[in-house]
Amino acid sequence: MKTAVSAEAIKHGALDGILRELGSVMVAYSGGVDSAYLAYAACAALGRENVLAVLADSPSLARSQKRDAVAFAEEHNIPLLVVQTHEMEHEAYTRNDAQRCFHCKDELFEVLDRERSKTNFAAVVYGLNADDTRDYRPGHGAATKHQVRAPLAEAGLNKADVRAFSAEAGLRVWDKPASACLSSRIEYGRKVTPEALMQIETAEEELRALGLVSFRVRHHGAVARIEIAPEEMEDWLSAAKFRAISDRVRTAGFQFVSIDCDGYRSGALNEVLPFEVLLAASGGKTR
Repeated sequence: MKTAVSAEAIKHGALDGILRELGSVMVAYSGGVDSAYLAYAACAALGRENVLAVLADSPSLARSQKRDAVAFAEEHNIPLLVVQTHEMEHEAYTRNDAQRCFHCKDELFEVLDRERSKTNFAAVVYGLNADDTRDYRPGHGAATKHQVRAPLAEAGLNKADVRAFSAEAGLRVWDKPASACLSSRIEYGRKVTPEALMQIETAEEELRALGLVSFRVRHHGAVARIEIAPEEMEDWLSAAKFRAISDRVRTAGFQFVSIDCDGYRSGALNEVLPFEVLLAASGGKTR
C-alpha cells in the first residue's frame, strides 16, 4: 500500500531538489523569515561550504535588522558576507517613484553579480515566496534581469509554508514580523534621504520599545502615519496609549502623528498607485 505524501512534504522535497540541482548558491539575505529559511535550507541541502549568505548594508537597512540578521547567521553557522550597496547614490532610486524597488534590487543584484564573479558559486537566489508573486513588487523584475533564482516560489512555498517549516526546524525567526526596507515607509514621490530613513528608524525603535510588535511608521513629510496590526489594535485604543505613541514618534522629528484606522497591511503605500501601473507590473493580469 502506498503511503500518502502530504502537500507540505512535496513542497519541501521540491525545494530540496531545486537547491541540489543548483549545486552551490549565493543567497540574497536580509534576515527576514524568507531569506533566513532559504539560507538555512540551502545549508542543509548543499553543505555550508556551498552556501554564502550576502547581507546588503545601506541606510535603508535598520541597524536592529542588521544586528538580528548577523546574529541569526552566527546561530546557525551560515557563512555570511556583509557588503555595501549604494542605491542612495542613484537619482532613479531616491526620487521614489513606483519603480523604486526595482532600482534597489537592481543595485543589490549588480553587487551580488560582482561578488559571485570572484567565486565558484553557481547561482544567486533570493527569498521570493509564492504569495509575493501576487503582489506589486517591481524588484522581481530586477531579479529576472539578473537571472536570480527564487527556489521558495519555484517549489510552491507560500508565506505560511515558510513560517511552518521554519517553526518545525526550530528557527526563532518563524514568527518574525515582515521587515521591508526603511525606504518602503516613505510615500511615493517624496525623496528618499538619509534623514528621512533615520526618522523612520528612530520612530519604529521607540514604538518597539513601547511594546508594539507588528506595525509600520509611514513617512508623509511632517506627518507620521502609524499602522498597527489588527490583532494588536484593540490593546492600543485609548487616549493614554495614543499620547504615548505620539510622544515617542515626535522624538524622531515628526510634527504630527496619526493612527491609520485600517491598521497595518503590507504594501499599503501601493494603494495609491494607478491601476495602469499595477496592471503593467502584473504582466497585464489581474487577480
